[in-house]
Amino acid sequence: MLKLVFTGVWICAVSLGSVYFSIQHASAPVETDAEAERRALQEYVQGELITVPVITDGAVQGYFLTKLSFTVDKAKAKMLDVPLKESVTNALFDILVGQKLINVADTSNFDLATFKTKVKEGLNKQLRDEVIFDVLIEQLEYLSKADVARIANSANEKQRKPVPIVDKNGETAHDQMPESEKRAAAAGR
Repeated sequence: MLKLVFTGVWICAVSLGSVYFSIQHASAPVETDAEAERRALQEYVQGELITVPVITDGAVQGYFLTKLSFTVDKAKAKMLDVPLKESVTNALFDILVGQKLINVADTSNFDLATFKTKVKEGLNKQLRDEVIFDVLIEQLEYLSKADVARIANSANEKQRKPVPIVDKNGETAHDQMPESEKRAAAAGR
């Protein structure tokens, strides 16, 4: 019995010691001057949840629910005549409704990376400058017209969640803003 207790104490001591020494010797990643300069120029802008109608044959077939956030050039974003969030929302409607970037009937050709690139290029074209550095897709889902009608007409029925859009590689949108930026946005910087 005493041997079992000593074995337990030995295992705990070794585990605690290894955790202590690994934390003591862990170092923060080294940031180069170029990375620090680039980071100083950019700012994270949290996007709003927008609903984009899917129109086929002159009728609404469903809705995309999307929440996109962006890494932007601080100086260029401040130089815009219209606030950035409003400009981006307007441009997103033009891009997502005007160009059929997602075919709901056949998502096997959908590529998330290409989608991000096209949105970034389209936004920069609409803003007439290289304002957007990166697009972060926090949410990209689809609700059919039947789902919307069912939800609207049934107050007591359990609501189903929207269907996440899966690209040809089996990936779904799940980008997230860095924690420091979330805290700064919540503080109302």
